Amino acid sequence: MIIIIGAGTGGLCLAQGLKRAGIDVAVYERDRTRRDGLQGYRVGIDADGKRALKANLPPDLYATFLATCAQRPIYGNQLTHDLKLLFSAGPDDLKEEDRPSEDEQDESVSRMTLRQLLLTGVEDVVHFDREFTHYEQRPDGRVTAHFADGGCATGDLLVAADGANSRVRAQYLPHAELVDTGLIGITGKTALTPETAALLPQRMIEGVSMVHGPKGFMCVIHVMRFKWDADGRPRTGIGATDAEAIAAWPGLLYDNSRDYIMWGFAASERWLPDDIARLRGGDLQRLVLELTHDWHPNLRAIFSQGDPSSSFPLRIRTSEPIPAWPAANVTLLGDAIHTMTPGRGVGANTALRDARLLTRNLVRVQRGELPLLDAVRDYETRMTAYAWDAVVKSRAQMDGGSVMHRGGLTGGLARAGMRTAMRVMNQLPPVKRKLAGAESAFRGAGRDDEP
Repeated sequence: MIIIIGAGTGGLCLAQGLKRAGIDVAVYERDRTRRDGLQGYRVGIDADGKRALKANLPPDLYATFLATCAQRPIYGNQLTHDLKLLFSAGPDDLKEEDRPSEDEQDESVSRMTLRQLLLTGVEDVVHFDREFTHYEQRPDGRVTAHFADGGCATGDLLVAADGANSRVRAQYLPHAELVDTGLIGITGKTALTPETAALLPQRMIEGVSMVHGPKGFMCVIHVMRFKWDADGRPRTGIGATDAEAIAAWPGLLYDNSRDYIMWGFAASERWLPDDIARLRGGDLQRLVLELTHDWHPNLRAIFSQGDPSSSFPLRIRTSEPIPAWPAANVTLLGDAIHTMTPGRGVGANTALRDARLLTRNLVRVQRGELPLLDAVRDYETRMTAYAWDAVVKSRAQMDGGSVMHRGGLTGGLARAGMRTAMRVMNQLPPVKRKLAGAESAFRGAGRDDEP
């Protein structure tokens, strides 16, 4: 029996793979129902993530995943706060040999949609309203998880998939602490209507865009357009296969994702009020409007029309690489071990990659090819190699201590230099192709984890 603590992206993908392989598995989640804890924000699923989902999900459920993704982003854009283009790259900017295959192209999915999809078919092994408190390693080599309701569960392996504030990690690897980046994020979601769509240039509607403002302020914007309408019915004009998958998918009953503009504003805490952690909803949106008083009026209109219930503050933290630890009957995946900033957009994909790798190793244990601890050791060795790399590179993109977030002449010159460099690179096709190819490779195109 494999015990998974946490029904997030990585934990549920692992559960899907183990159940499909015929391995006994149980997932324990503190949320009371499958509707709780859901945030309808965009997740980019790259080549690594798609490979993991394809490997772990039944074929019909993977087809449903593809059918429930939003329209693919075409462009990666960098703009100023007054909507002047700095840099933009799309498929035509890649060399032929660097272009991802159909299976490797990035997808966009709502977090809510992805969670409901990953719950489909494993409802019988996911136990909600079970708050993990601690574990106990037994003399017989097994491990027991204890819960706040007084219950417990015993298995051969305990997998921490309980996120950045993992209680399992706190007990198992107490020295693996999170550190603040000095940045605070403020999320928002604005309904996509003909009026709000008209506020954005076409390249922003068809891509993922990073807007750069004074003082190092930044805002990622992504338009999510789904294959079902406001009433949850498959839209006309999509393929028959997609329409059938959406109509037959039971997870849609729990999913309220509708077309929207996702925006995530971030700034160094030095520029924010001390009580920002207590602000919610409309107060946060008013703060964003105050901070962006000199931004393009179209962007401010999007902020002002956001759903207040979608806005909350997020302290952006990150793991720091730690030395290898001895393998045991406890292991970790996803944010429970390698929380990273959203700077490179690979956090969820790395968790999915973990789930695929750990599933493969546990199948080898089931077949008698590996002892359990050897399988765990191999998983942790491979996982930390790619995960620490992603952690370091993600932090380099989002660090409140960097010169980009300073005031005065020093910060101003650094930001001006960055904008000039982007404009120059945008005019040099060979440089643009090299950058686009490197990003595609980082996101898993042309790579596989099969030994």
